[in-house]
Amino acid sequence: MKTNYMAYQRVKQPKISDVIMEQLEAMILEGSLKPGQKLLPERELALQFEVSRPSLREALQKLAARGLINSRQGGGSYVAENVGNSFVDPLMELFSSHPEAQYDLLEFRHALEGVTAYYAALRCTDADRERLRACHEHLQEAHDAKQFTKETKADADFHLAIAEASHNAVLLHTMRALFTLLQKNIYSNLESIYPKRDTRALIHDQHSVLLQAILDGDAEAARNAAHDHLAFVEDAIVEQGKESTRLQRAMRRSSV
Repeated sequence: MKTNYMAYQRVKQPKISDVIMEQLEAMILEGSLKPGQKLLPERELALQFEVSRPSLREALQKLAARGLINSRQGGGSYVAENVGNSFVDPLMELFSSHPEAQYDLLEFRHALEGVTAYYAALRCTDADRERLRACHEHLQEAHDAKQFTKETKADADFHLAIAEASHNAVLLHTMRALFTLLQKNIYSNLESIYPKRDTRALIHDQHSVLLQAILDGDAEAARNAAHDHLAFVEDAIVEQGKESTRLQRAMRRSSV
């Protein structure tokens, strides 16, 4: 019996430009290429991919048409700044300016950062560990110098590095999309509770515990450390609010 090969679909060789495009898309998705990052010059990219420059240029044009990269005349190609920033809109400004929403964000961080810490402990590579240590060192330096603004930025960077180490594209881009809001939340939280004695040192120690659990590859300990850290921050904020209320009442009584 003869096989009717015509019944099968013809196998098409993919275009070189499509293969390049898919590889660059994968690098953007996994976070190897970050929003706003400049790509290598065309000549170097073509050498790395071992393709012709016309094929590379066609791939870049397709990515540009999809809004993933921007090409600047004489200035090269960049990953689009707004990749992963779908959370940046007026609603986010409301979140950052309304006190009640700060508690909602802390609850969301409990869910999100617990799971990112868990997977980071399971999946982090040597390169991830090096980056986590570097982020923690920057946090340590700002902490020791008592540079509050730098410390809150380093704090947010540290949590973002944990998301990168989770090797989950959805978790990473959710954290990146919320990064500005996350940084504002950290700033607001720490500004409120740092004046309280020992709070600053305790929070810094919690970061160290979280880092060590991830470096040790202990997923459950990492998740618990993330939850303990955020629960402490939440409790401190609530207590600070009560203390502020008590102080206001005392001031009102003294003025009567």
